[in-house]
Amino acid sequence: VGRVRAPSHSSDLPVKLWIYSNASYLSLHPQDTTAYPYQFQDDPYLSPRTPNEFKLYYLSKESGRSAAKYFINNNPKFFTKDFAGPHIPCLMPETVSLLLEEVSEEALKERISLRKVQAAIDMYDQLLQAGTAVSMETTHDLLDLICLCGDRDPEQDGITQQQDAQESGEKRGRRTKLRRDLEIQKTPWRENNNAERIFNLLPERDTRCYSALIRGMVKFEACEKAFSMYTDLLNNRLAADVHIFNALLTAAPRVRETHSERWELITELLTEMNQQKIQPTLMTFNSVLKALRRCGSMAKTKAPQILSEMKAVGVAPSLATYDHILAIFYKSAFFGQNSTDILKEIVSELEGESFTCQDPGDGRIKFCLDNKDLELGYKINILVEVGENWRLLGDPYQKSIYYGRFFNLLCLMEHIDVVMKWYRQLIPSVYYPNPQGVKDLLQALDTDSRLDLLPTIWKDICSMGHDNKLDLVEEVLSLMAREKQSPEVQESFAVCALEIKKVFDPDRSRPGLEWSTSSLSNITFLLLRVNKMQQAWEMLQLFKSNNRVPSEALLQNFLSACQSNGSPQTAVGLVQLSAAFCLPETPKLAKRALAEFDLTEEQR
Repeated sequence: VGRVRAPSHSSDLPVKLWIYSNASYLSLHPQDTTAYPYQFQDDPYLSPRTPNEFKLYYLSKESGRSAAKYFINNNPKFFTKDFAGPHIPCLMPETVSLLLEEVSEEALKERISLRKVQAAIDMYDQLLQAGTAVSMETTHDLLDLICLCGDRDPEQDGITQQQDAQESGEKRGRRTKLRRDLEIQKTPWRENNNAERIFNLLPERDTRCYSALIRGMVKFEACEKAFSMYTDLLNNRLAADVHIFNALLTAAPRVRETHSERWELITELLTEMNQQKIQPTLMTFNSVLKALRRCGSMAKTKAPQILSEMKAVGVAPSLATYDHILAIFYKSAFFGQNSTDILKEIVSELEGESFTCQDPGDGRIKFCLDNKDLELGYKINILVEVGENWRLLGDPYQKSIYYGRFFNLLCLMEHIDVVMKWYRQLIPSVYYPNPQGVKDLLQALDTDSRLDLLPTIWKDICSMGHDNKLDLVEEVLSLMAREKQSPEVQESFAVCALEIKKVFDPDRSRPGLEWSTSSLSNITFLLLRVNKMQQAWEMLQLFKSNNRVPSEALLQNFLSACQSNGSPQTAVGLVQLSAAFCLPETPKLAKRALAEFDLTEEQR
C-alpha cells in the first residue's frame, strides 16, 4: 500500500474505518515505486540505502528474532504472563519447557515433539528399564527424530547467531546459511549410535524403522551403510517404501566411481521399485535427475527419458526438476544453441503458472539471463511476477542477483526510454543496484546519447550510497566532460560537477575520496564551458595542493576561456602555475598570453 500506514489500536474498529477512508487512495496508488520495500516501512530511519546496509538490515533482523527466541526458550519462567488483547495464539511464545516429568510414554511424546533428542532417548531407556512397552508409532517418531538431527540436540539459534556475529559482515552475509547446511551434512554418522542401538533392541522391525535409518545414513553421508541396511531389509523379506528408494537414488553417485556404474545402480533401483509395485513420486524423479548431474555426458541422453517417464506416470515436474535439467544441459562457459532451445521450451511450458514448493530444491532454481536474449528475459520476468512466484527467487541476496542480471540485460539490449521505465519501477522499491548495475545504466545512457540524464542519475547514486566509489564517480565525470552539449545541459553538468566535488571534501561526515588527475581535469573542463572562472581557478589550485599535474589541453582551454572573459590577470596566474609545475608547455602559454592579452609592463 505504499507509504500509507494504519494507526495502532487494540480494537480493530478504527483500523476498519482507516481502511474504508483510504480505499480511494489505495485504488489509485496500488504501489509507490519510490518507496522502500514493504519490509522496511516500520522504521524509515533504519531503512537501508546501500547493498551492504541491505544485507546488514536482514542479518540484524534475523539475529534479533533468534536472540529473542533464545531468551524465551531458555528462560520460560519469565514469559508466563499474557497481557496481549486480543489474545492471538500464533503470536505467543512457543511452549518449549518440559511439563511432564514422570516416566511415561506421554512424556516421551512430549520430548519428541519439542525435539529434545537426548531427553527423549533417556526417557525411552527409562521406559525399557521399567519394563514398559513403547508403542511402535512412538518408536517410529523417536527414530525419525534421532536420524533427522544426527543423534544430537539441534543447536540453539541464539548460539548460532552469536558465533555468526564474530565473522565479518560481508563474509557472514554470504556464508551463514551455507555453513549451517554444511555443518549438518559434515556431521558423521557414528557407529552404533542411539538410532542403531534402539533399532537393534526392537523385537520386531518394520519398513518404517528401516526407512528412518536409511534416510538418516544418506543425510549424514554413510551411503555404503545405507545400502547395506537396504540389503538387510530385503533379507528380512520386507518391502521398501518410496522414501527409501528416494534416499538411495540420491546416494547412488556416492557409492560408485564411474559414470556408467552410477547409471547402472540407478537403473537397478528403479527396476526394483517397479518389481515391488511402488509408485514413484515427484521426489523420486527429482532424485534421479539430481544423481544424473554427477553422471557426466551421459546425463544429456538420459534426462529426456526421465522427463518422458514422468509424463507417462502422470507426475508433473516442479521447479527443482527444471533446475536439474538446466544444470545438466547448461554450461556457463559455453551456452550452445541446443541449451538455448531447452531453456526456451522450459519457459514456454511454465508460462502463466503459479508455483508452490513441492521439493526442497524448488527455491534454488536460477534462471539464466546471461544468454543475451531479451525476449526470453521478459518471459522469465513475467513468470516471476505471476502470483507469488517471486518468493521462489530465494533470500534477498539471491533476489538481488536475479534483478541485477535482468537489469543488466535491459541495459545491453533495450532502448534507453524502456530502460529508464524499468529503472524507476524497480529502484529502490524492489532492487538495490550495485556499482556494476549503475555502470551498466551509464553505458546505456552513453549508447543512446542521453547523457542529459546524468545529473538525475547522480542524485540517485548519492541516495544509494555509491558516491564513495571512485571509479563510478570518475565514470560520471568523464561522460559529462567528453564532449560539448547544449547550453542548458552544460549548465546542469556544471552544477552536478560542483555537487560531485563535495565527495572529495575531507571535512564531510565520512572520509572524502582522493583526488585523481582525471577527476580534477574533468570538473575544471565542465566549469570552463559555462564560464565559471572563479570555481575553475579554485580547481587549478587543487592540482597544486594534491600534487597533480594538469594536462596541456586543460591549460590551453583555460587560457582560451581567460581570453573570452577578458581576464589578463588570470592568464598571468595560469602561466605562473605552469612554471611552478616546471611544465614544458610554459613557453607556449607565455607566448600566447603576450600575443593575445593587453598586459601591463609588470605582467609582461
